[in-house]
Amino acid sequence: MSESFPRQEARTRRFTLGVPRAFRISPDGTRIVFLRSRGGADPVTCLWTLNLGGDPGTGTGTGIGADVGTGAERLVADPRQLGADEGNLPPEERARRERVRERAGGIVAYATDAAVTVAAFALSGRVYAVDLTKDGAEPQPVTTHTPALDPRPDPAGQRLAYVCDGALRITGLDGKAWDRILADAAGDGNVTYGLPEFIAGEEMDRHRGYWWAPDGSALLVARVDNSPVRRWYIADPANPQTKPGEVAYPAAGTPNADVSLLIVQVTGRQIPVDIDYAAFPYITTASWQRGHDPLVVVQSRDQRTMRLLTMDPATGRCELVCEDKDPRWLEIVVGVPVWTRDGRIVWTRDSADTRRLLVATADELRNSTAEPVTPPGLQVRDIAGVDGDTVVFRASSAEPAEIDLWAYGPDGLRRLTERPGLHSGLRSGGTTVSVSRTLDTDGVAVEVHRADRPMESIGSLAERPSLPAPDPVIFAAGKRGIRTAVVFPSWRAPGSGDGDGASASAGKLPVLMDPYGGPHSQRVLAARGAYLEPQWFAEQGFAVVIADGRGTPGRGPEWERAVAGDLAAPVLEDQVEALTAAAAKFPELDTSRVAIRGWSFGGYLAALAVLNRPDVFHAAVAGAPVTEWRLYDTHYTERYLGLPEDDKDGYDRSSLIHLNERTVVPHPRPLLLIHGLADDNVVVAHTLRLSATLLAKGYPHEVLPLTGITHMASGETVAENLLKLQLDFLRRSLGVSPTPDRQ
Repeated sequence: MSESFPRQEARTRRFTLGVPRAFRISPDGTRIVFLRSRGGADPVTCLWTLNLGGDPGTGTGTGIGADVGTGAERLVADPRQLGADEGNLPPEERARRERVRERAGGIVAYATDAAVTVAAFALSGRVYAVDLTKDGAEPQPVTTHTPALDPRPDPAGQRLAYVCDGALRITGLDGKAWDRILADAAGDGNVTYGLPEFIAGEEMDRHRGYWWAPDGSALLVARVDNSPVRRWYIADPANPQTKPGEVAYPAAGTPNADVSLLIVQVTGRQIPVDIDYAAFPYITTASWQRGHDPLVVVQSRDQRTMRLLTMDPATGRCELVCEDKDPRWLEIVVGVPVWTRDGRIVWTRDSADTRRLLVATADELRNSTAEPVTPPGLQVRDIAGVDGDTVVFRASSAEPAEIDLWAYGPDGLRRLTERPGLHSGLRSGGTTVSVSRTLDTDGVAVEVHRADRPMESIGSLAERPSLPAPDPVIFAAGKRGIRTAVVFPSWRAPGSGDGDGASASAGKLPVLMDPYGGPHSQRVLAARGAYLEPQWFAEQGFAVVIADGRGTPGRGPEWERAVAGDLAAPVLEDQVEALTAAAAKFPELDTSRVAIRGWSFGGYLAALAVLNRPDVFHAAVAGAPVTEWRLYDTHYTERYLGLPEDDKDGYDRSSLIHLNERTVVPHPRPLLLIHGLADDNVVVAHTLRLSATLLAKGYPHEVLPLTGITHMASGETVAENLLKLQLDFLRRSLGVSPTPDRQ
């Protein structure tokens, strides 16, 4: 018997192994650095370079496509040859990987100098550096204290900064044995220099805590004091002899870490950065580019005010560039702010229900005379970077399921990608790397263009799924045009009648709703790889319906902010509306047998569905659900619900626990709760408290605890069997007979 899909998906880390990623292009556009493992089942990520050769615009080069180790593509560093030990990671590195949802091992992050001639990375707390310009150059160990975290060369590639035991340190890249502290907490275990706090890594997409000055003379450094943050304790019940782990977790309405910035010169002098931290406690991002003052973005605790500041690195004095406000909240857009070569600032602003791109001088932003350079309806997603005076960014136009790569520069605004799908990329020195996924192709395609001419491809070594190719039907459902995808079994085309495998209810297919349904994540996307798990469930005899309702990204600010004050009613209403529209479009859907599954916010939505609308939903699998928003973190929860003491009703409306304390469900539906006991993002207390409430109400349910498992639920055995156990539960709950010979 061939390998099952659950086994293959687990072994390949959801088909991410072997996919090239984390690209960096040299300023002259001739060299590309990236990460990729050596095969589709190889979990050890290596560092590679691609030397383009030729001159920009000539179209000449020595591309290799998917052939590894030949032509201009070079394996620069293989962790196996350096004796890396994935079982000996520093706790801080494990936490960082959890925050970025990193599933692989090996070299999973690296940094380079400004010219991209040297790269540095950490393996098991030890630092290595490698020359990227010389064929045959091997990684060399760098003299550091251990465990070393987040090593970054200075722009000239002469020195290296890193963090160890909460202190920011500096050493040389010249092979000489010297190392000294730049900023130290002097034994205070609550204080760190150069690392992001929990909230920054989990919710702000800021995964670093220091930035080099362009001339290498100083660093902009985040100082984090976790002493105000309440401590939670995560136990390992399977090993009662082990002490619970202590984590500083800022739950909604409780104190955050105190975060401040300072300029640290390499001579050791420290200059505090003058920011009103009491009014603006969140430092969302910073940027320091050659020829320009540093840029810093700060945000108020209620996230309704955001300030863009410039800073004088000699004095630490900040000057206000602009202040944006919204009565609900302001989203953090990845990639802004950044300077163009000619001294304009790249920024975004919400206007007429469109997130639009601004490229303007500081005075234009300050005086509110800056005009958007993108039209209404083109929703800017994030900024990929700036190449000279050209801004490269991702955006969606009329169809939110599609994301294109765009550029704005001296030649105006233009789309860089043409095929419908999901596109991302970056540009430097006239060279563009585009990463594309589409509905009619498997996996990821990475192409390199110079002077807008195709030149190379960087091969993906990912395995192909052992499934029939998903062919989702995507449509706009209901009066709100909710983007909805329906996935059918390969052996049962839409509208084809009873077909093989259909059971009961006149040959109709039972329905499995499979949403995320909340902020910051889309499930209905124009990419085949987004529907692999849904296709596997469909092959087992289900019609799988996926819907992106209010609160999800891509439809504009008003769509995102429609969940303000209530994370329950709008998202559940939209799932019901999408289901109703799908059943009207496809009569073969059996609405008398509807299940719903989800993870994280999707798990919350799944449990909410069977508890609040048992007339529509007949079974649910809720993985790592947020059941009580007072137990979730400040930055995420307060964005939508405010402070608990200011809006008790909003928290109660959105709480699964409060819902069940006040409601009697006349016809309880089967509910399976799944939770990792080591989850430090959505802690297991969410599931345990809901289970206790359900038990007190006499509501039958099942709980599946995952020993030693975090929010990612990684690990081959766990990932494989979770799918199988969910399938077994759904079959039992809906009375679905197994389909023969389907894996």
